[in-house]
Amino acid sequence: MFKSEYLNRVYNEFVTKNPNLTEYQNTALEILESIEPYILEHKEFEDKKLVERFLEPERFIQFKVVWTDDKGNYQVNRGFRCQYNSAIGPYKGGLRFHPSVNESIIKFLALEQTLKNSLTTLPMGGGKGGSDFDPKGKSDAEVLRFCQSFMSELYKYIGPNVDVPAGDIGVGGREIGYMFGQYKKLTNDFSGVLTGKGLTYGGSLARKEATGYGLCYFTKNALKALRNTSFEGKTVIISGSGNVAIYANEKATALGAKVVAMSDSNGYIYDKDGIDLDVIKEIKEVQRERIKKYVELKGRGEYHEGCKGIWQIKCDIALPCATQNELDLDDAKALVKNGCMCVCEGANMPSTLDAAKYFIDNKIVFGPAKAANAGGVATSGLEMSQNSERMSWTFEQVDKKLNDIMTNIFESCYKEAKAYGKSEFDLLTGANISGFKKVSQAMLDQGI
Repeated sequence: MFKSEYLNRVYNEFVTKNPNLTEYQNTALEILESIEPYILEHKEFEDKKLVERFLEPERFIQFKVVWTDDKGNYQVNRGFRCQYNSAIGPYKGGLRFHPSVNESIIKFLALEQTLKNSLTTLPMGGGKGGSDFDPKGKSDAEVLRFCQSFMSELYKYIGPNVDVPAGDIGVGGREIGYMFGQYKKLTNDFSGVLTGKGLTYGGSLARKEATGYGLCYFTKNALKALRNTSFEGKTVIISGSGNVAIYANEKATALGAKVVAMSDSNGYIYDKDGIDLDVIKEIKEVQRERIKKYVELKGRGEYHEGCKGIWQIKCDIALPCATQNELDLDDAKALVKNGCMCVCEGANMPSTLDAAKYFIDNKIVFGPAKAANAGGVATSGLEMSQNSERMSWTFEQVDKKLNDIMTNIFESCYKEAKAYGKSEFDLLTGANISGFKKVSQAMLDQGI
């Protein structure tokens, strides 16, 4: 599996200690395969058991969340927080509310988050959390009661200089507000303990747009460096229709592209004339309806049940922004066959490892999630800075900082790809090594 006997031993022990945690195992394998050339240069890592220490979370917390629905019935969910690595700063990472949430998903996300946060160059460690609670179909009152119960346990483990959660799938401004309010009641402390807050109580302008905008800033740099081209005149497909997908659409369109397809968990829409984003925002941000309503409201386009077909649409650029492992090897082959030149990830690890390798081997511009979607956590870091200063920056100030951060992330990944990757297109290796370098050095500097 690895050239290094050390890494073979470490990974086999890791799998033995983490049975049935498939997503976590796959993420560790992808990272170790990428950073192997760097590890081979540093024999001291084996003596210090650096990789073993890196793969073991500093803390994993699981707790019970009991709440009542609108009928007065008791409901029980599981809550999680993985405080993965604090070598370069307090733990930082989102909370995900979705029925699929389990130990494996939380640990894989926390491991990815550690390298992603390192890439931003901001002083943030890696963490992730959430619950198997599903906010879909719940009333505001039910979501409020769940969030209050969830925070009544989580608050013991977080703080502005300890662990600063944010939103993720199923956790938007409503949920962040409810949890922040409960934290404040429990602690009598108005601090920046959550990011993604409302603008009236410490939130940052451009935070809602940040992941989608940042994805496009990364993609713009990658297209220029690797293909000497841009978004101008390109046809784009975007999976998903949450914040990331919506604002990736907005920025890609502003940069001259035409977005022709978007999706949700039920199916996808195709509009050859270009998706009307105002209609998508009405459906998803106001009405909270399914994306199939687009055809009814717009009077044009096609709706297809199921999500996989979106990758069969001919495009120049694909931006997977829905969820993990949504794009597999067959999808990758279909995209390449239909002339796609660029795939950059807006969701967390939406491409399987086989798909990612296929893109790299075929010299497709491939932006791995830990680099391409780092704009969200980068802007959360900027929100933390504003909270610490008791300041509020303009949208333009935050957006410029975001653009600069994403440009720097691309350049660091590109540099390491050329130094250690299969080719300059191997931004996956570049991202993993660039992120790992900073974390590993901080761990060595701080001793055991």
